[in-house]
Amino acid sequence: MSGESVLVTGGSGFVGAHCILRLLDAGYTVRTTVRSPEREEHVRGLLRAGGAEPGEALGFAYADLTSDEGWATAVRGCDYVLHVASPFPATVPRHEDDLIVPARDGALRVLRAARDAGVRRVVLTSSFAAMSYGHGGIDRTFTEQDWTNVDGAGVSAYAKSKTLAERAAWDFVDREGASLELAVVNPVGVLGPVLGAEVSTSSTLIQRLLNRELPALPRLSFALVDVRDVADLHVRAMTDPAAQGERFLAVAGETLWIADIARVLRDRLGARVPTREAPDLLVRLASRMDASLRPTVHELGKVKRASADKARRVLGWRPRSNEELIVDSARSLLDLGLVKSAA
Repeated sequence: MSGESVLVTGGSGFVGAHCILRLLDAGYTVRTTVRSPEREEHVRGLLRAGGAEPGEALGFAYADLTSDEGWATAVRGCDYVLHVASPFPATVPRHEDDLIVPARDGALRVLRAARDAGVRRVVLTSSFAAMSYGHGGIDRTFTEQDWTNVDGAGVSAYAKSKTLAERAAWDFVDREGASLELAVVNPVGVLGPVLGAEVSTSSTLIQRLLNRELPALPRLSFALVDVRDVADLHVRAMTDPAAQGERFLAVAGETLWIADIARVLRDRLGARVPTREAPDLLVRLASRMDASLRPTVHELGKVKRASADKARRVLGWRPRSNEELIVDSARSLLDLGLVKSAA
């Protein structure tokens, strides 16, 4: 048993809940932030679905990314912080600052409180979106050396929010962090076992395929990673001395088209899913009526490859395969009754 204490921000989220599960399994005492006491039972329900009965090993603190209130109490007595919480909407926000401000200012609130409380290291959950946008139609493999160009064409509000929040975090630790250490995890599209009815934005792709809500498939590609492996990488980045001051891309394998994902669902689960690709022009027209398609229009036909060589080499990280994480995502949705039509 480790005997050390970790704060996980956003424990009711998809990645946050799996981080808690991983930490509890490793023997840590965990505290997590929620916006109100009413969310405590929701978090405990997610953890029970993941096979954990944390009891006294889990505590709660009440804090919000948009306010200073509660953060000093949340981090008090913690050895580490996993700052996972950040807004990730399914549709385009009315104004990009609705995402950018809470992401950037929230990260700074957490870092400032962690520094003042003597926390050893913060692991920030950033995103592949902080690396791979605004570079035009370049077909290449992205690494931890890359940063999104926030002034580039077609850069979404979400990509801007993750980029600006991560840059602000590095600048803060460099200038004002004192002895506080920082490591960053940059996941690609996160799938894997869903724990509750509140389906993550990434998991809705599998849900929509199984529900046959996409009569034809947009020519969109995704690099994927399992949420359990993202949680494992957070813990490795939290404890390994070699992770201090480093970014780590979290990706399982080759980038897939949506049609490739659909074929896995059909071949492995017998799911009756669409496999025909839609012409780009049709998707552009459909995005005028379907807000969930609008953030993807600039990505049609593009392939963005990501490399996890650094995480494998430095931290010994070994992620699950694309096929396994797709299948496990789908099975969890089916088991929870979150698919309308029979697979």
